[in-house]
Formats: sequence, C-alpha cells, structure tokens
Amino acid sequence: MDLLEYQAKELFQKVGIPTLPSQTIHDIGELKRLHIPYPVVLKSQVRAGGRGKVGGIRFVENTIDGIAAASAIFNLPISNEYPEVILAEAHYDSQSEFFLAIVLDYQLQCPVLLGSSKGGMDVDTLLQNMEKVVLTDDFSAFHARHLAVKMGLTGELIAVVSDIVEKMYHLFLSADLDIIEINPLGVKNNGEVMALDGKIAINDSAIARHPDLSLWTHHELNFASPLRWLKGDIKSGEIGLICNGYGLVLSSWDLIREQQGKLAGALILEDNHLNLSLGNQLELALKKMRELSKLKVIFINILGTTETSEVVADVISQYLQPAFLPRSDDRMTRPTGANSLGRERSPMKENSNNSKLEYVPIVIRLVKGNLEPFQAKVSALPIYWNTSLEQCIADTLSLVDSNA
Repeated sequence: MDLLEYQAKELFQKVGIPTLPSQTIHDIGELKRLHIPYPVVLKSQVRAGGRGKVGGIRFVENTIDGIAAASAIFNLPISNEYPEVILAEAHYDSQSEFFLAIVLDYQLQCPVLLGSSKGGMDVDTLLQNMEKVVLTDDFSAFHARHLAVKMGLTGELIAVVSDIVEKMYHLFLSADLDIIEINPLGVKNNGEVMALDGKIAINDSAIARHPDLSLWTHHELNFASPLRWLKGDIKSGEIGLICNGYGLVLSSWDLIREQQGKLAGALILEDNHLNLSLGNQLELALKKMRELSKLKVIFINILGTTETSEVVADVISQYLQPAFLPRSDDRMTRPTGANSLGRERSPMKENSNNSKLEYVPIVIRLVKGNLEPFQAKVSALPIYWNTSLEQCIADTLSLVDSNA
C-alpha cells in the first residue's frame, strides 16, 4: 500500500528523520489561516511520480498567489488522480540534493540500501550515480556508513547521512515496509539535512500487525459491508464518516481526530464498486452507519459534479422523508453559527425491534459543480450542509456535544 507524501513524513517524524514545518490543505480557504510563514511550497498529494514536471508542485510568496496555485493543483489530474489534499511546506534552500532508499528485493530475498549523490527530478543523472549495498546479513551502522562512502561523501556528511539511513532502516523493519525513499534529501553548506520528499510502501500482508497504521488501509475490519471500511471505535465511536474517496476519508479523519472527535469508522464510496451506483452505495452506507450503537452524527464528505450533488440530495431525501418524527422539544438542535438548513421534524434512529432511539443528525459537505439543484431539493430536510470542510467538521463536533 503506497502512502501519500504527508503520511510518509508523519512516519519519518516518529523515527527522528528531519522534515520541514508543514500543513495539510483540504480546502482553499485554509490558506488564509496558514500556520507557516511564506514563502511556501504547495504539493499535490497523489501517489503518482513526476508531480513537479507537470505543475503539481508550486512555490508561492503570499496568500493571493497561494490561493491561485492551490486552485490549479486541486484541478490538475496526475496519472488520472486528482488530489484531495495539498501539502503546504516551508521553503528550504538546499545546496545539494541526495537520493536515499531501502527496498525489499524479492529476487535477492533481502533488503537493499540505495543512494545517489545526485537526487531530485533528473532521473537519468540520479541513476547514473546510484550506489547500492546489499544486506546479506543483519543490518549494522557499518552498512549505512559503507553506502555513504560509496556515494562519494566526505567529512561530517558521512556521519549525518549514515544516521538518516539507520533511521530509515529502523522504520523499514519496524513497519514492515516494501519501500522507503527520500528524494531529495536536501543538504545545506553547514551540513544540515532535511527530507524534502518521501515515499513509503507498506507490505499489504503485514498491515494487520500494525494497528497504528490501520487508518491507512482499505481493509474491511469487523463491520459487515461490501463497501470499504476503515475501523474506528465501533463500540463507543460517536461519528460515522462517509466519503467518495480514500484520500478524502483520511484527510477528513485526521481533522476530526485533531479536534478530539471520536470516530466509529468510515465507509468509502468508489466508482464501479461491485457494479453499485453512487446512489446505491450511499443508501447502503447510511443503512450500515445506523447500526452503530453509539453513533451521534453522520458526516458525509463528497467531491464531485452537479450530477453527484443531485444524487446525494435524492438519496438523503428518500432516506429521511419516511423517518420524520417529532422530538420532545419539537425542534432540531442547531450548532451555533452553522450555515445549514433545518426543519422542525427529525428522523429517528430505530433498532431491530423498531423502537425509537435518538435522532442521528446528518452533516454534508459538497464541493464542485452547481449546488443550486442540491439546495433546492434539501431545503426542507433536517440536515446540515456547507461547502467548507472546516465548518462541516465544526457542525459535526457541535452536534456531538449537543447530543451528549
């Protein structure tokens, strides 16, 4: 399983590999609240290589330029993949760039250390200067130093780069990786180094041994559904997440967890999945979410077209209309400041005995396309919707608190 750059760097940080100050951007509006100073680098978060050559990496000097660049990046497909998140990262003025990697060579049946003193986007030059150390026995600091010397490094750089390779190997071994790569490793004249880009591939057969990486898997865990399921706290989780993209799930999940939200799990709607339409998948996802015992809010985050928005509106309308029942106070509890739409009747969650349970609010975030048809169809429904991811997450967490 290939990780995105920002995910790889999260693992780098855990083993002490230096990375730059950064921030994930899920919505263009977040650039107005950037936590790192300009100039910054905006990077498309896709799994394909060659992002820089096609415009997926851009340097910006201010917020106005950043918003324009982010808009272009979000709408730029790379190998048919649109980014659902952008990484904003501090600028780093490196004097030279190296390539470092550890790969599991299935033919040799052992790990191989790779290094080049010419890293970066010029692949031909990188390969011409590639050196390798085959680990036919247990890894030691000697192997890392041997690679650095073969790369032509001298002086203090040998120790600095060797230390990075040792940390890479520790992560490679402890997380059961197939590949770990830093390209480039930026180097300043004073010997300071920084992992400016990273690639990690986790061995699919080993994911079950690493619960801390479970958010980055596709595997269906303890939840009977033909849709992809990411496991949260099924027994006590209060928020159910539905998205039409794996990256969208991960970015939404991260933001909710940062705000201390307790997730029961997430279901992923995918193109051509089991020949089910988006509408049918959404219907199934809503039905499955209602089976979670402690659920207080369902958050739906959808990226698509005008037609996609209309499908979502139709499904939500059909799903809610039969369930309109009065609450004790005959009103919905609305989050403060929410730009949402409501009604004085509320759908109720029912168990297998058809007994009435608590109301389960639905928060919807839709982006792209003309949203007027969607708004017209849901204007009378007791839902909360917005185009801003931050606002929708704020609504979700406010509803959890109000239903506590």
